[in-house]
Amino acid sequence: MTETVSVKSLTHFIGGQAVAGKSGRFNDVYNPSTGAVIAQVPLATKEEVQTAIDVAKEAFPVWRDTSVAKRAQVLLKFRNLLTERKDEIIDIICTESGKTIEDANGEITRGIESVDLAIGAPHLVKGEYSVNVGGDINAYSAKYPLGVVAAISPFNFPIMVPLAQTSMAIAVGNAVILKASEKVPMTALYISELWKEAGLPDGIWTVVNGDKEAVNELLENPDVQALSFVGSTPVAKYIYETGAKYGKRVTALGGGKNNMIVMPDADLEQVANAFIGAAYGAASQRCMAISNLVAVGEETANRIVAILKEKIDALKVGLYTETDTDFGPVISAQSKQQILRAIEKGIEEGATLVCDGREAAIAKSSNGFFIGPTLFDNVKPGTEIYEKEVFGPVRNVVRVASLEEAITLINQHELANGVTIFTNDGYASRKFTTEIDVGMVGVNVPIPIPVGYYNFAGFKGSRFGEGHMFGPDQARFFTKTKTISERWLASDHEAGSTFAFPSND
Repeated sequence: MTETVSVKSLTHFIGGQAVAGKSGRFNDVYNPSTGAVIAQVPLATKEEVQTAIDVAKEAFPVWRDTSVAKRAQVLLKFRNLLTERKDEIIDIICTESGKTIEDANGEITRGIESVDLAIGAPHLVKGEYSVNVGGDINAYSAKYPLGVVAAISPFNFPIMVPLAQTSMAIAVGNAVILKASEKVPMTALYISELWKEAGLPDGIWTVVNGDKEAVNELLENPDVQALSFVGSTPVAKYIYETGAKYGKRVTALGGGKNNMIVMPDADLEQVANAFIGAAYGAASQRCMAISNLVAVGEETANRIVAILKEKIDALKVGLYTETDTDFGPVISAQSKQQILRAIEKGIEEGATLVCDGREAAIAKSSNGFFIGPTLFDNVKPGTEIYEKEVFGPVRNVVRVASLEEAITLINQHELANGVTIFTNDGYASRKFTTEIDVGMVGVNVPIPIPVGYYNFAGFKGSRFGEGHMFGPDQARFFTKTKTISERWLASDHEAGSTFAFPSND
């Protein structure tokens, strides 16, 4: 039986202050390491979301009219607060998500990269100016904020993804409403206080907690101009289609079934170390985690599986407070059950179970949502364990005869988030990067996540819409461009009517 102690009553954050929920509906927030309920988060009604949108809409004009340099100063203060309070943020992340301290620290660092890019918004929102394009006309373009925009973030990155989705939106002058995951709401509420302390005007940053009722209001309300989503592919598709139906600008990032191709010439010891971190870090709860190791050639496969088994057997699953823990629990009891069913399915489908995470001691003895690292070999395309994303520490080895076969298999998959190749062959690398149809590509790097000043997004079923999460495209996504043509004539200018374009004069 799970232990329930010190249960906090959480709130929304609207108009610069904590606001109690009025719906009477709540979601339990768990400490995944103990299985204990640590908080209850209110689930907003449609009316509560409408109120939050109204507050944001009212606050928007003042922030829109604030100079971009002044906005950048607020973001710089916010960045400094993130750095100063890093230890407190790490503790919250680890408590509500089960991450290790190392993982939480890395997440904050990547989140700050998005803030750093947003501080440079004065450069990214520069327009163009042309003198005397024709008929004494000057032409210029200027970027303006959209108004009220929304972000819906996932549980697996309580701070990195929200910062990536919202920092640029705020920097270019929008009012932002965040619907954080109801599984990890405490981090979002904490950084709300940091925004306020940094000097962001009340109403420009809002956190509304909720479920589908809140999401649907954000999608349907005409005052929400754009929406950014990160989560599973089925929900991303729903978000995109619904938002587009209501005339919104939408970018919705979905799941991934990411592959690591291993060529025969690769250093397999290096490959194994890279795979371990990329495959099992954060209990594999990353959309960019490596799901499949695609070994080219039987000898390559046999050797890498033997090396991986030894290394995987030595991994420690445990509490984030234990310094030698490699990764912690998955997010919920439901997630653990889904992962266990995936293991059973893999066995049924004939894959070879090399490492069985069900046998980890902590998975059997703890009330926490632990499961050990699991590895299948001889996984075949077309099976469920190959085709479907498993959001937990169950990874596959797929055997192919050639690089061409590997590229073909990967390009046929419906998900195309990330892919990487390990090789010392320059020609193989060039062929791979040219022919692979995946959004983020790596060569001899374990996880091909671009740095914060490059665009982040996959292809096909991994992304709906044309926006990105990281990178300069964020400035374009959260602004609209006006193009102005202007002419100032002398007071004594005389001209008759003309039916030609003025610039043709």
